[in-house]
Amino acid sequence: MSSEDSKKVVFDAEEASLLVKDLRESFGSGRTRSYEWRVSQVKALLKLLVDNEQKIIDALSSDLARPPFETVVYEIGMFKNSCEVTLKELKQWMKPEKVKTSITTFPSSAEIVPEPLGVVLVISAWNYPFLLSLDPVIGAIAAGNAVVLKPSEIAPASSSLLAKLLGEYMDNSCVRVVEGAVDETSALLQQKWDKIFYTGNGRVGRIVMTAAAKHLTPVVLELGGKSPVVVDSDINLEVAARRIISGKWGCNNGQACVSPDYVITTKDFAPKLVDALKTELEKFYGKNPLESEDLSRIVNSNHFARLTKLLDDDKVSGKIVYGGEKDESKLRITPTLLLDVPRDSLIMSDEIFGPLLPIITVNKVEESIDLINSGTKPLAAYLFTTNKKLTEQFVMNVSSGGLLVNDTVLHLVVHTLPFGGVGESGMGGYHGKFSFDAFSHKKAVLYRSFIGDGAIRYPPYTDTKLRLMRALVGGRILNIIRALFGWS
Repeated sequence: MSSEDSKKVVFDAEEASLLVKDLRESFGSGRTRSYEWRVSQVKALLKLLVDNEQKIIDALSSDLARPPFETVVYEIGMFKNSCEVTLKELKQWMKPEKVKTSITTFPSSAEIVPEPLGVVLVISAWNYPFLLSLDPVIGAIAAGNAVVLKPSEIAPASSSLLAKLLGEYMDNSCVRVVEGAVDETSALLQQKWDKIFYTGNGRVGRIVMTAAAKHLTPVVLELGGKSPVVVDSDINLEVAARRIISGKWGCNNGQACVSPDYVITTKDFAPKLVDALKTELEKFYGKNPLESEDLSRIVNSNHFARLTKLLDDDKVSGKIVYGGEKDESKLRITPTLLLDVPRDSLIMSDEIFGPLLPIITVNKVEESIDLINSGTKPLAAYLFTTNKKLTEQFVMNVSSGGLLVNDTVLHLVVHTLPFGGVGESGMGGYHGKFSFDAFSHKKAVLYRSFIGDGAIRYPPYTDTKLRLMRALVGGRILNIIRALFGWS
């Protein structure tokens, strides 16, 4: 063992316990509760972003061969927007919310006071390693918590840069980063947190939730699922094709939790849709998309092998109508369309998380609703149509984390909408004020004075007192008057 290795600190359960203890002391001092501290830390995050844009672009290029355009728009741009919204709205979010009281507690006043939970853990994902790490951290800080961030080791350049930059820009007595893999994450999960926010897959989500249950720790789980795209025939086909491509291959080459996972359309319309997708894909990525600089690569060899296995399945190998080319040495797979894929094939059994897009055909587009509902609830559901009745049926009957009509993915940028899953696609939501709420406790506070202290609530109990209390608890003035006069 080299001297360098021997000096390396092993982050185990003992180290994790000391880390949490230090952060609890900082939180207990009240340091994180002030508006000034919260704003200073969000401003520090914004400065971190502005000062290091090129380093972030380079890290994502190293981890994913991510086109700079996608990094600037989907990671830097969206994160910057989150910071600016928080700075603009935070003072209002922190204000207690006045609420009405009833005659039962008259005279009184009441309010809901948002308070920080304490020390929280954010475990983030590799596919958007800056946005999915720092967006929850904004919420945690805005709500007044101390926070530990565990970035994904699958994006090592991004993880290293996050640790370095947060160490330089943030208040490290309250905001810390722990790098590492399974051992480090396990050590963190053994600790008692006041909330755990996890982004990733359902398998690890279950591990996180099991660990949290030991301490009765609440969780937000941002998972994924098979997000469907239903395509009706009464649409602008060129625009629809472009928007499907943008949400699928223009978002990390399909490696995004809200990427379209499969398409449902009618048997009659499918050939037209396939032709439109082929035309637009060639316009976007050229005749040899393996060489395109506008497509991210597959993150690592394990995921490349997983996607290759889906394509090699006997049930779908003859269904490829476009693409299917691979370059294992460069971890690249071209945009691939598969038509009339059997529903019992491997590719339809789990979230694809890559550049493969199966197309399922039905006789009538309305059948898509039952087809979607026969599976687990997806993180997103997309519908392309101009049919108002179909839109209403889709919104009312399809249960998904989010739903978007006539586009894909863009609901993420609307900070007044919560982003999160339902069922197996996750629990809890964030973005904008929903991020603040995710890391806050809504404390119910009732204020009373010493006047109005009626004897009817105290022993000895009598029939008259019971009659009055029954009316008071009911809160109806007429019943109270009737009780006072002995009419009920």
